Amino acid sequence: MAASACNMPYCSYSTYPFINKQIHPKSWGSGNPLLSPKQAPKPSSYKLSKHPQFAFTNAEERGLNETNEEKRRFKWAEIGADITEEQKHAIDKLPVKMTKRNKALMKQIICFCPEKRSLKDLLGAWVQIMKPRRADWLAVLKELKIMEHPLYFEVVEMALLEESFEANIRDYTKIIHGYGKQNRLREAENILVAMKRRGFVCDQVTLTTMVHMYSKAGNLKLAEDTFEEIKLLGQQLDKRSYGSMIMAYIRAGMPERGEGLLSEMDNEEIYAGSEVYKALLRAYSMNGDAKGAQRVFGALQIAGISPDAKLCGLLINAYQVAGQSEEARIAFENMRRAGLEPSDKCIALVLGAYEKQNKLNKALDFLMDLERDGVVVGKEASAILAQWFKKLGVVEQVEQVLREFAAK
Repeated sequence: MAASACNMPYCSYSTYPFINKQIHPKSWGSGNPLLSPKQAPKPSSYKLSKHPQFAFTNAEERGLNETNEEKRRFKWAEIGADITEEQKHAIDKLPVKMTKRNKALMKQIICFCPEKRSLKDLLGAWVQIMKPRRADWLAVLKELKIMEHPLYFEVVEMALLEESFEANIRDYTKIIHGYGKQNRLREAENILVAMKRRGFVCDQVTLTTMVHMYSKAGNLKLAEDTFEEIKLLGQQLDKRSYGSMIMAYIRAGMPERGEGLLSEMDNEEIYAGSEVYKALLRAYSMNGDAKGAQRVFGALQIAGISPDAKLCGLLINAYQVAGQSEEARIAFENMRRAGLEPSDKCIALVLGAYEKQNKLNKALDFLMDLERDGVVVGKEASAILAQWFKKLGVVEQVEQVLREFAAK
């Protein structure tokens, strides 16, 4: 369980540091009966800093900041007819079943103007007046995420510091994942540090999220270091952890290392997701590594994944890039024998393999076999033929191909 906010020292990693001060009742008002001195909210055990990027170094600086904070006055904005059409539309789209307390905050956030008020003061007022529970926080954050509101991350980071939010390790993991999707590595790393310093211990799920983030960012070294940290937990690695590291190797142009982990998974009787096999097959295919592509193609079938036309196309492409036209033709025929309808892309790849080795007669035999079986050559395959005939200077054949294509 995380350490309580009142016992936690301020650390420079935190986006919203703690300040131990109380909110003076006179700071609430502006004619609003809910915020009148007679109904002053209960003092908070901490208040969020206005400047998230700088840490206080001594008590004098903290005291000076507290004095400035006390001078500020918060006014709960009234949502009137002067709002924009976009804001009105966003408010109208709020769920009908959303509670009044949550809808009140959502309206304030939708119409929020940073030049007029502070977001932390807005959230602080909502906490003091409405006394939200965790379910309320989650409902608000869900709507902000759905509408992709620019203040989502600021609100969720502030929520982590609120006792009523009852933050747990998965909350931190979700924020890290969110930052990772936007390639905001520094913010994600700050959240990880904050999570550790607040008493949470990193588990395999959180570290796997970090591996995935580093993988997408192309930082193989940090991905490897984090993967090793997962191993040090002493737990059985799951397919998500392995899969994230395999993808990191693929993105780094090292499919062999990824395949090595795939073999390690097989020894542990852990099977990767289909997307991992497809990514590894694609990597070998684009590199023209026919042997590597064939190994992975066999491995995915052992894992219970039925190949489709796209996967077969990747295998054929590997042979085409490698200049192995006969193997490309065999892979094509195997696909048909398996009951898969050949795509125009696969036909084009076989023709491309024959063109690469200048085997025109083989290509014509291939086309005649397709015609006998009622397989129609499409746009991409026709384009390969037209380009090939132009190189050979066979003008009449080119015109014939183009006429046939135009008639389809």
